This record gives sequence, C-alpha cells and structure tokens, in this order.
Amino acid sequence: MTDPLSSTFAALADPTRRALLARLAKGEANVSSLAKPFAKSMSLPAITKHLKVLEHAGLIRKTRDAQWRNCTLRAAPLRAAAGWIDDYRHHWEQRLDRLGDYLAQVQSAQPSPMPTARLQNLPKPTKAKGSRHARQAK
Repeated sequence: MTDPLSSTFAALADPTRRALLARLAKGEANVSSLAKPFAKSMSLPAITKHLKVLEHAGLIRKTRDAQWRNCTLRAAPLRAAAGWIDDYRHHWEQRLDRLGDYLAQVQSAQPSPMPTARLQNLPKPTKAKGSRHARQAK
C-alpha cells in the first residue's frame, strides 16, 4: 500500500486531475458536469478513471444521489502535501539567506575588481518572495 503523501502527489501529477480538483474547489459537482469540459478530448470512462485516482488518494469523496454521482473536494490531503512542501521551503529559504549573508560578507571584505561606473549599470538583485529579507521589509 502506498503512503498517503505519495498517493496525493501521484494524483496531482496529472493536469486533467488538477483541472478536476480546480473545478471541485468551486463546489460539489456530478461526474457528468465534471466531464463536460473534456468531452472533445476524453471519454466519460477516462474521466471516471481520473476520478477514481483522486478518490483513492483521498482528494475527493463520491456520493450517490439517485442516478447522480456527486463529487466533493477533500482538503486534508492537500494540506498535508502543502505542509510537507512548506517544511522544505523554510529549509531552502534559511540556506539561501545564509548564503546571501556569506556573499555579502565576502564582498565587503574584498575590493571590487570592476570600476564603480560599471557596477552602477548592473541590474539590482531581486529578493525571493517569502525570504527573510522580504519578511523583514514588511
């Protein structure tokens, strides 16, 4: 059996399944209405297979209402995946901040080999969104 995080990422790997989730983020929908935007490029059985993958990963819940099969988005697996990614984002931000501090220290310790006029024409470096420097500027 595959762990939940692996199932989530495997389900999210396909653009059709991501599109189905985006539609379900707007609210509950039945299988027919979910399949409608894909009618020219994909059969109903193919959409059903995509929905089964999403259901197996716990990203959607299917219910039955008379002849209709309704689907609802389940956010818990997405939160778990976002949390896992966020842990690594923090890790890399910290490493990049330390690298930036080190480079600033090295640059301030050594005289620049370029004339000042050439340095003024260089583009200014941009800060990564969400970095420590950007958070401190707020």
